[in-house]
Amino acid sequence: MMLKRAIRLQPKMGHRGPLVLVNREHPLQHSIHSSYLASVEGIARASTEEACMRLERTCLRQLKALLAACGGAEAIGIVSGYRTRMEQQRIYDRSYAANGPIFTASYVARPGESEHQTGLAVDVGEMDAGVDYICPSFPEDGVFAEFRRRAAEFGFIQRYREGKEHLTHIACEPWHFRYVGVPHAIIMDQYGMCLEEYTEYMRQFRSDGPHLFKKYKDHLIEMFAVEVGEEGTEIAVRTEPGAKVEISGNNVNGCVVTIFHECKGPGGAAGPEHGTSLGFGKEQAVR
Repeated sequence: MMLKRAIRLQPKMGHRGPLVLVNREHPLQHSIHSSYLASVEGIARASTEEACMRLERTCLRQLKALLAACGGAEAIGIVSGYRTRMEQQRIYDRSYAANGPIFTASYVARPGESEHQTGLAVDVGEMDAGVDYICPSFPEDGVFAEFRRRAAEFGFIQRYREGKEHLTHIACEPWHFRYVGVPHAIIMDQYGMCLEEYTEYMRQFRSDGPHLFKKYKDHLIEMFAVEVGEEGTEIAVRTEPGAKVEISGNNVNGCVVTIFHECKGPGGAAGPEHGTSLGFGKEQAVR
């Protein structure tokens, strides 16, 4: 039985959550509250640069699961996690003085424009006493390749890829991973989209228009974007009782709503009223 639920989206919600886009054009609007951060424990540290290393709680939990799944707990360590604006300023100024403006603009975001300030970004590197804090080594083979291959199923994307520099304004960083959640990471990875592209892509799926559906494991996942103005907005969603609904801001113009419908059997699933059945790994827009 499907139930209709009303959800009120407040303006501040548009700037919080795992899908927030933080870059030169869209600086961070709200700092993450310390209660949403957790100290990094149970994961090796590849660098001692940050005395108190923290990550957003879900990001940290999923990173631990990813490391366990790929067998990388001993070879891969965290180089950098959450940073305050002051810490980002210090890193930027130090790199500017040591490496110059061109290198710094390519590899170090300006304060207020860094994903590390969200707690959702993590730099990982090869466990080595000589790790480079700004550009740590993260090889293309072995357990590192397995980490990269399986990252999306745990909600992570390699944030800065080669060929996307004109969009991200950051050089390719094989060591920098960003938590965006499932299924968003899987779709981005499958189609080679960076977060800038995915944010724009999702704008075509509106609450009053076509929605995006992806069948993944035991769920048919429904997604759409909602523009949120200064007064906020209210939307209505149809779900089964107890269905999980996630709402994340995009830090551009609103929120992305993600609804996890349980599959009802091998050939059918809850979700679209017309009963569209999608194959695993496929996406489809429906009205």
